[in-house]
Amino acid sequence: MSEFKKIGVVGAGTMGNGIAQLAAQMGAEVVMRDINDDFVQRGIKAVDKFLSKGVERGKVTAEQKSAVLGRILGTTDMGDLADCDFVIEAVIEDLDLKKQVYGQLDEICKPEVILGTNTSSMSITLIAAATKRPDRVVGMHFFNPPPLMKLVEIIRGYHTSDATVKATMELAQKMGKETVEVKVDSPGFIVNRLMIPHMIEAVKLLEEGVATREDIDKAIKMGLNYPMGPFELMDFTGIDICKFVADYFYKELNKELKWASPTTLKNQVRSGKLGRKSGAGWYDYAKK
Repeated sequence: MSEFKKIGVVGAGTMGNGIAQLAAQMGAEVVMRDINDDFVQRGIKAVDKFLSKGVERGKVTAEQKSAVLGRILGTTDMGDLADCDFVIEAVIEDLDLKKQVYGQLDEICKPEVILGTNTSSMSITLIAAATKRPDRVVGMHFFNPPPLMKLVEIIRGYHTSDATVKATMELAQKMGKETVEVKVDSPGFIVNRLMIPHMIEAVKLLEEGVATREDIDKAIKMGLNYPMGPFELMDFTGIDICKFVADYFYKELNKELKWASPTTLKNQVRSGKLGRKSGAGWYDYAKK
């Protein structure tokens, strides 16, 4: 198994700090970088909060919590990633930004270092094109929240080597994850390619007056045994993210109408009621 003693994470948001926590829990030294110190400190506090709940529940000892936090270095300096053995990018879903980050990483990191992107839908091949090491760029898609969700999609870009895929799978498994290999660099990979259509169709059912959002969610949970209905899941992940991915699919997959965002979805995003973080989405969590 490949040895990754020091892991870099670019981005200290929900996904970035969760991935940093996983890397630190497996015993690696971690460098978590973001563009300003407020973001970095917020990420470290999120890890602290998550681990504190684990201590309260008896799943983590206070000593283990302290050790994990002690292995995470927060920084705003990309140069601190220079001696990392593996780097995972978890910045926002903006292709130009990701390409800019990868251009910097390619200059900073050792030539043999693998660069993994946590993108949920974007082309690994296009991201890799910003580097001189496309064979060492790979998709490593964690799910929210990373410390709890078991799956990691490992995605091949056009040039990604077998050795890179193997090493990335080993790292994910060392973090305690199950892996699936996405063999073709297709938008949305496996999970989002299947999840987004079911969200779009749920919104269409609501638009057509077929059923209420509550009954649509209830039907899916009790009829398909899903833990969440589509509206609950959109609220959890962010309604704006659902629309963003649907729009990306529409652009990349031949502008097929099945990927077009319904008017109700567009209006929900325009309203700013984007899900639990805003206090309201399809449901009003401020009242609960």
